[in-house]
Amino acid sequence: MSENQQSLVHIEDGVLRIAVATAEHGTSLSPAGMEQGTAALRAAGPEIGAVLLVGEGSNFCAGGNVRGFAGAEDRGAHLLDIANLFHDFIREIDAIGVPVVAAVHGWAAGAGMSIVLHADVALAGPGTKMRAAYPSIGFSPDGGMSWTLPRIVGPARAREIIMTDAVINADEGVRLGLLSRLVADDEIGSEALRVARTLAHGPTQSYAAIRRLVAESDSRSLSDHLDAEAAAISAAATTPTGIEGVDSFVEKRRPDWAAARARS
Repeated sequence: MSENQQSLVHIEDGVLRIAVATAEHGTSLSPAGMEQGTAALRAAGPEIGAVLLVGEGSNFCAGGNVRGFAGAEDRGAHLLDIANLFHDFIREIDAIGVPVVAAVHGWAAGAGMSIVLHADVALAGPGTKMRAAYPSIGFSPDGGMSWTLPRIVGPARAREIIMTDAVINADEGVRLGLLSRLVADDEIGSEALRVARTLAHGPTQSYAAIRRLVAESDSRSLSDHLDAEAAAISAAATTPTGIEGVDSFVEKRRPDWAAARARS
């Protein structure tokens, strides 16, 4: 069955699972995964508490389908279509108000590395490797890599990583902040799912505010950002999530986040 004929999106226990690559075409970026994932993200309602990004194959995502690029009648038009499809997906990942977890195994190269840099939590194994990959085929980045990477490692290091097409091993990925933490290679999928499920059943309104504040921090002065934090924490105090969190603390009981979400 080709990837266009299979569902690459699944919803289970509050987690929206999206396969960004399959074994087809050498675990390159999946157009079907992008289309189905974008549609699912746009349609996500309150039943979705977290997003889990996975690769179905030997790698998380080894980049774009270079053989497909080579075979296109009009390479420029073909790449523009692929980039626009990919970027629709990235925009929805950025806009979703719930935590995004990536289960990274094998290679996360090119588009795969770009996707990892958008995850709130990126778990990987000791054998995971990352690589910009674009210069190796004479391309510049897509998927937001030239936007996210400088914000993580600084402009100078970002230029070096992309231009030299450096292979970044798992330990270095964690040290640089590209990956959150490492787990055993055979536990990446199960641990990422556990984290996604835990987040999906947590204080989702709080997570949405955290994502928004962190995303907007780079465009504000400290003083303006302090004002934004004050407004956000004040607003949180009157939401069902904030009320339940404070009340459960005072009453010395576990918070019932599901009940809080139901009241939202």
